[in-house]
Amino acid sequence: MKKLLARLRGEQDLNKLIKRGLVVGKDFKCMGEVIIDPSHCWHIKIGDNVTLAPRVHILAHDASTKVFLNYTKVSDVSIGNNVFVGAGTIVLPGVTIGNNVVVGAGSVVASDIPENVVAVGCPARVIKPIEEFLDAERQKMNSENVFDEQFTLRDPNFGEEQRNTLQDACRKHGCIYVK
Repeated sequence: MKKLLARLRGEQDLNKLIKRGLVVGKDFKCMGEVIIDPSHCWHIKIGDNVTLAPRVHILAHDASTKVFLNYTKVSDVSIGNNVFVGAGTIVLPGVTIGNNVVVGAGSVVASDIPENVVAVGCPARVIKPIEEFLDAERQKMNSENVFDEQFTLRDPNFGEEQRNTLQDACRKHGCIYVK
């Protein structure tokens, strides 16, 4: 029953893709509605400590050539270590994303992204080094806008008081940071 519900929701069976040849590293996190090319998953390699946010699509094939050439173009995709791929991003065939990269939500990764950068857009372009991005975020963090796990749904006691605290802090500081 669980498998049927997952299929109806459009969720992929990651173990099935791995058996077919998909390579994923340690601490791989795959959120809901992610699509990893099921018909060519053995052309996809994902490193350690990678997070794919909701609705990320990773494609290793391009069927646009099928209509005109009667062949589908297939190319490897490689995602390095310590990579976060934002919600709704599409990674196209033949792309390599280096280590220590953040790809912003809604991006279309049509060409390689080097290591140690933040890339966003359609098509995705490098906007800054990862350290510059992280330094700026660290400078925004303070004792009034950083919260631990008791302020997440992972805490069984999370309730209205925590929600109100988070909302107030967000209004006051513009953003908050939750573990």
